[in-house]
Amino acid sequence: QQRSGEDDGRDGSASLVWAATPGMLFQEDKQTRLHPLSLSWVLGYNSSLAVHSLMDREVRVLLYISSHTVVIHDLLGNRQYHLQGHTNVISCLCVSEDRRWVATADRGPDALIIVWDSFSGVPVRTIFESHPEDGVSAIAISQDAKYLATISAGTAQRVCVWKWTLPAEKPVCSTELRPEFGYQDYVIFNPQNPYEFVSNSKTQLIFYLWGDGGLQYSAPLLSSQTFNSTVGHFSQSVFHFNNSQALTGTSAGKLVVWDTVGPHTPSKELPVKPHSMKATKLVPMQKESLTVLMVFESCIVTGDVKGQVKFYDGQLQLLACYGHSKVGPIRSISFSKTLPDPPGASPNCSASCIASSQPFVARNFILSTSDATVLHVATDRTNFEKIMEEAKKTVNAIACHPRQALVAVGSHCGLLKVWDYQQTRYLVSRIFTQAGIQCLSYDPEGYFLAAGFTDGSVYILDAISLQSICKEFKFSCGPVTHISFSHDSEYLATADEKYSVTVYKRVLQNGSRCWEHLAGLHSHYKRIRSILFGVQLDSNEPRLLSLGEDRQLVEYDLNNSSKDHLVVLHRDRVEQVAVPLCLAWYPQLSTESFILTANNCYKIKLYNTTTKMCRKTLLGPTYGSPLEKIQILPTTNTMDAQKCYLAYITKDKVGLQILPVDGNPHKSSAFICHPDGVSDLASSYDGRYVFTAGGDDCTVMKWEVNLNALDAAASLGGEDLIPFYSLLDGGREGEFFRELEDYFYYVQLRNHGIDTLETRQVSTHIPLEEIPSVMRAMGFYPSEEKIEEMINEVKFSKYVDTGEQVTKINLGDFIKLYINHRPAFGLSMKKIQRAFQVLGYENENGDKVIDRGDLLLLLQCRGEHMTEDELARCLTTLMGKHPGGGGSEPDTSGAAALTEEEMPEEITVEIFAADILGLPIAEPEKK
Repeated sequence: QQRSGEDDGRDGSASLVWAATPGMLFQEDKQTRLHPLSLSWVLGYNSSLAVHSLMDREVRVLLYISSHTVVIHDLLGNRQYHLQGHTNVISCLCVSEDRRWVATADRGPDALIIVWDSFSGVPVRTIFESHPEDGVSAIAISQDAKYLATISAGTAQRVCVWKWTLPAEKPVCSTELRPEFGYQDYVIFNPQNPYEFVSNSKTQLIFYLWGDGGLQYSAPLLSSQTFNSTVGHFSQSVFHFNNSQALTGTSAGKLVVWDTVGPHTPSKELPVKPHSMKATKLVPMQKESLTVLMVFESCIVTGDVKGQVKFYDGQLQLLACYGHSKVGPIRSISFSKTLPDPPGASPNCSASCIASSQPFVARNFILSTSDATVLHVATDRTNFEKIMEEAKKTVNAIACHPRQALVAVGSHCGLLKVWDYQQTRYLVSRIFTQAGIQCLSYDPEGYFLAAGFTDGSVYILDAISLQSICKEFKFSCGPVTHISFSHDSEYLATADEKYSVTVYKRVLQNGSRCWEHLAGLHSHYKRIRSILFGVQLDSNEPRLLSLGEDRQLVEYDLNNSSKDHLVVLHRDRVEQVAVPLCLAWYPQLSTESFILTANNCYKIKLYNTTTKMCRKTLLGPTYGSPLEKIQILPTTNTMDAQKCYLAYITKDKVGLQILPVDGNPHKSSAFICHPDGVSDLASSYDGRYVFTAGGDDCTVMKWEVNLNALDAAASLGGEDLIPFYSLLDGGREGEFFRELEDYFYYVQLRNHGIDTLETRQVSTHIPLEEIPSVMRAMGFYPSEEKIEEMINEVKFSKYVDTGEQVTKINLGDFIKLYINHRPAFGLSMKKIQRAFQVLGYENENGDKVIDRGDLLLLLQCRGEHMTEDELARCLTTLMGKHPGGGGSEPDTSGAAALTEEEMPEEITVEIFAADILGLPIAEPEKK
């Protein structure tokens, strides 16, 4: 993070801050995009946080939060500026009185507090490890904009005061709160005194005083018995503008009035004890629950669940009320910085305004509601103008039009919107009330849009009007998770949460084309991760595949399927241990055609499209979580036909990968897009943009693609074997590489004969049969199936082009093979512990153990079972015992006796790892 403002204007960022003016963000020319993916636009926002008005009148600028990004949105100019720096979802924000300084905080690992200059977009201060345990739940900025008050998230809450204008990493003062105070999630400073602030939970208010003597607080009690009246849950609190009182709004439509009992000290010097505040009155204001309470100029302003905004004077006398029948529960109110024009128009008939006998003119304001709607209220005309209406529930579905700059977005609240992403404007929308939208797909021509719903129904809509083409289908027993058209739009296939695939066929009915249900099949026994249409190699007929977490790749015979009978053509197990997560057709970069899959072990695999034989295993992107969804980026005519790229999402990131995949880590890049989880991915028809849906954060992000930046990064990473050397422990000059070279030559010695006296021909190759020995010597222990895959990968690498099999491998190719096949993060004790959790039992000491006899039986009877001789040979060698003599091969005749003698009856994880396998384990785990 840049820390401009801390260097007294000595760096460029600081001078940019000093020279910044309101609206400057949108006056600059668009900067060159320097990254492979750059955030271009955000749809949707976090409706649980406040929306602030930065500018009104000729330029109308809003500030709101979308996931981990601060969005500054020029509504009239149709432009956005994004403040990016958080790696977790932003949990709270506050804005200074002059709307210049914006403080944001998040919760999660490595939580940050960042203070931004909204004029220049520069992060002027970043506070690291402010609340390292859980992050921040509430934040406030003082009237003079010098101080921040923060409250940590989690059960043991901590309150801190920061002077953010100083570079110190420690708070000025802090204190711990008691758990019985409840979860404090709102805090605000006293505008008249920066050394006083208040926070509240749903049931407890806390007053704070701070200064040179530290931070002290008092927590006055209030219950239904205090005033013999229902209080309700607290929402927000404020300090009165002209006396020592404080006010709290409640869910019962009442205001609690708090007042001082002891002396009030508006100075930095603290009294011996914090001043005592107690509830003096409980004022019923209305029946509806109060959600917002604030002080603005000489008014007390409330917002409620009915969408009403009311203004009161200092004695809580009603001055004005603004309401609209279609406004939901109010989440925030933000006033314009300028006064409105003199009233000239009559009130709008759809809104109501109640004025007192004294003329009252309020400033225009921005309303945000908890149902994700933002309205601009012109108080002179009582005009409610809807300026944003976004998804208020999970957004899991996005689809890009195959020929136009359109993207469709579907939400669990039933809202379907089509958006022109070139002009950045909405075109058409439709609300489905019966269920939420789970997945979307355009047909290849762009005439139809298919939608799968959470109740199992499927709608086929006109792509322009969003009106239904035919009656909805409901043949799925659970939520529809995937939906796709064939290349000729003759078939539509869906997958659902009940592990079934359903196919619909296009038919001619009464002279017009429509769809009818063909057949469905419970084809998997675990979650279906992908369904994929393709084209037969020898004809133009469609082919359909599905991939499940049951490791099955199922191909269906559409030609021979009939009504209510879906025929399976092939069923192939594609993984032995790993779980496949996504599926795509690999571009035709060579003579052979491939299907591409990615698994949960960070491996990308290529399978022959006809034989389903695994032809290559490659190390995929390793950015914290495996690839969840993949799409081949569409190419334009101007691009090199041999240059292809893959767009992908992981748990929380979006990225690009240069094809062909070869394990080079510099050929991919990724960026955090939705820290709480990304749910879907789509790419524009021309490959210039990638879209991500954030699921529970209710946002969709548009990313601009810069392939030149990705190609440049790959070039800077080096050519040939240079990128792969860096993946070896110690690199090209390290001990690991020298050891690998030694093993390579040892194998040649063994093949020529150890005892021969003839002149040896030193080669740079070893036979393929020796690959397993060298792999194991280097600490990678592949299964028999993995060994077969490795040998076949090399053996048939040139077969399609030359018709010949490869029989040997050189050192460079072996290094690539080793890096691509070995576990992405090496051996892990967690995997062994997991095996013991599944296979073992808990002994009297509470340790997970496996019985010695059970272990030997499992190794001989389950999985890739070993013969008794193989098992005895392995165990005697591992345990360093060679019963029966001094030959090079151990005599296994006494293996059973040796096993009983050397292995305890109950084997723990530590004994298995350290004493039997001889692996080094961490000291805490050994204990």
